[in-house]
This record gives sequence, structure tokens and C-alpha cells, in this order.
Amino acid sequence: MLRTFKIEKHHTDIVSKSTLFKALKYLDRKKIETPFLLIDREKVKEKASLIGQNIRNSKVFYAVKANPDIEVIKLADKLGMGFEIASEGELKLLSSIGVKPERIITSNPVKTFKFLKAAASYGLNYFAYDSEEEVNKMAGLLPGCSVYVRLSVPNEGSEWPLNKKFGVEINQAAELLSYAGEKGLRPVGITFHVGSQCTNIYNWNSALDKAKVLWDIAEKKGIKLNLLNIGGGYPIKYTKNVVDVDAIEKNVDRLIREKFQRDVKVFIEPGRAVIGDAGIFVASVIGKTNRGDDNWLHIDVGVFSGLMESIGGITYSYIIEASRQARHKRKWILAGPSCDSFDVIDKNVNLPEPEIGGLMLILSSGAYTISYASKFNGFSIPKTVLI
Repeated sequence: MLRTFKIEKHHTDIVSKSTLFKALKYLDRKKIETPFLLIDREKVKEKASLIGQNIRNSKVFYAVKANPDIEVIKLADKLGMGFEIASEGELKLLSSIGVKPERIITSNPVKTFKFLKAAASYGLNYFAYDSEEEVNKMAGLLPGCSVYVRLSVPNEGSEWPLNKKFGVEINQAAELLSYAGEKGLRPVGITFHVGSQCTNIYNWNSALDKAKVLWDIAEKKGIKLNLLNIGGGYPIKYTKNVVDVDAIEKNVDRLIREKFQRDVKVFIEPGRAVIGDAGIFVASVIGKTNRGDDNWLHIDVGVFSGLMESIGGITYSYIIEASRQARHKRKWILAGPSCDSFDVIDKNVNLPEPEIGGLMLILSSGAYTISYASKFNGFSIPKTVLI
């Protein structure tokens, strides 16, 4: 079947031509059952090879929550990446393919007892925290483990801020480092997160400034730290250009070399930057209608089945399989398949007239889509296909 996708220059600015070509070739198949997520293996390999290259003495730990599909995990494992996890479910996933405990860290500052017991049994050693209560839990279940305190840092310029729920200020963080040592844990470092999809390169400057102040206070207290965990936050292209990974890392490396000792270890926890722009969601148009002044376009994937981030500030780029008679674009409200009025993905989406049953490609949708998906309203979780 001959498909008529309306591909424009800005689409190939968002997702690489090679990834798009692979997706279109896959869609030449006779039977396509949507929705599903396509992941370009070579794009994942490319991004994995870039991250950490410009930060000396660094280790990369893929944030499993970004996309926990087993084939994605196997690929990350094959590429030699470490893993950052937060639950016994994610640990079970890694254990099923034999990932060694020394390649796993957990940066969730508040962990369940069930997870801590599983982590202790598996032999995990690195944990984040930001409260005395968490120290007490770990002291009871993981005595002697290595811990790094979560510092609160600015998240301005991040499309998915993370500074409200976790992190403490410098003085409290210093007290928590001391408290961890008193309770028999090994305080080894500091962690922070500048916010997911961070488009402001100077957030890392502010974060490292604060980390340096805390580091010096800890040293005066006799606490010798050796680890900086800079979290994630590297952005990808959704609708516009963003700061490059190499620019972020060269800036971060320069700042670390200026402020900290040469042998400091650096952990990086990318999720979105590894898998996000390697993914293209494939959906079908299932309905369209006009309500008042609004044109509504319904597709078979929505907020509850994979596009949850759309309600939190992430805006995607779309390619539509348009009607052959379509000559002009108009604005649409894009909605998912459920009967919940909350299931609205985007507004004012400028697209040519689609045909019912035609396909829509949602670009840069590899991260935080399938991992958010539920079976709400009886819809299946979309499958993931690596190409």
C-alpha cells in the first residue's frame, strides 16, 4: 500500500533521516496493528556512545524508568551501560538478564522497604537519600552501604522540573552527611538533578556551585567525599533545537575540574537522552469531528496509554498520513481513544486533513511513554519494536 505521509523539513530537524527512513520502511508491511512504539537501535547506540565522552572519570547509568522494555534493557546492557533503578520491579528486570550489582545504583531518595530488602539481597551498594528517616531505614537493612545526599538545585529552563519533591538545602545536606556516618553508613558523595529535559545549560553551573559549597563543608567536618552524581536532564529535540550533549558535558567537565579534586568520580543518569529521539510512536486516526469552533482529531494512543508527559509540558512533533485531496492545513485538538475528557494530548496542532484509518507518527517519543502507559479503560499497553 502506498502511503502519503506529509514530511516537512522541520520533521527531519527533529528526528534523524535515518531513523525516519527505518520507520517508513517498517510501515511498508502489509499488516500494521497500531498503536506501537518503534525504537531505532542505531540511534540508541549513537546516543549511548556520546554520553559521558566529554566528562572525565565518569560512569553512565541508564535510568530504567525512561523505557524499561526488556529489549531496550538488553541493548543498553550490551552497550556496557550501568543502570539506575528505583524499585524491586526494575531490579527484577535487570536480574533476569544477569546484570551485576556493581553496575546498578539507585537515586530515589525515598525507597520502599520491599525494594531495600531486595537491593540488600542482590548486593547493591550506592543509594541516594535526603532525610534522617531514610538513613535509619538503610542503616537497618543495608549497614555500611555507600550513600550520596540529594541537594536541591534550580530547575529553571527544565520542561519537567524535579526540585519540588526531593532534595535539601546545603546546611541540612551537611547535617545529613554527618548523620549517615554516625549511623554506620558510608557518606561518599552528593547528587542533584537540574530537571528533566533541561534546556538551560547554566543550571549545571548553579548546581555545581552549590555542590562545591557542600563539599567544602563536609571536608571541614572530616567527611572525605569522592563522588558527584550529576543525575540526568540532558534534553532532546521535540519541536525545536536544544543545547547539545557535548556542549553540556564540556561545560560540566570544565567546572568540575575547576572546583573539585582531579580524582573525583562522576555518575551520570541519562534516560530521555538515550532513548527519547530514537523512538517514533505509530498511531491510527480513529475519528475527527467539529465541535463549535474546534476541530477534534482522535487517535488510538493517548494520555493514559503512553503520552502522559503531554499533560506536564512536553509537546511532540507529528507526521500525518494525509488525505490525497488535502491541500491546506488547519488546527486540531489532538485526543486519545479513552472516554475520559482528560485524554487530550495537544491543542492547536497544525496538520493537513487526515483520513480515518490513516497513520500518525509521533516523533521523539521513545522516553517516558511506554513506562507511563496503563490499561485504563481497557486499552492495551502499546508494544515496543526495535528496528
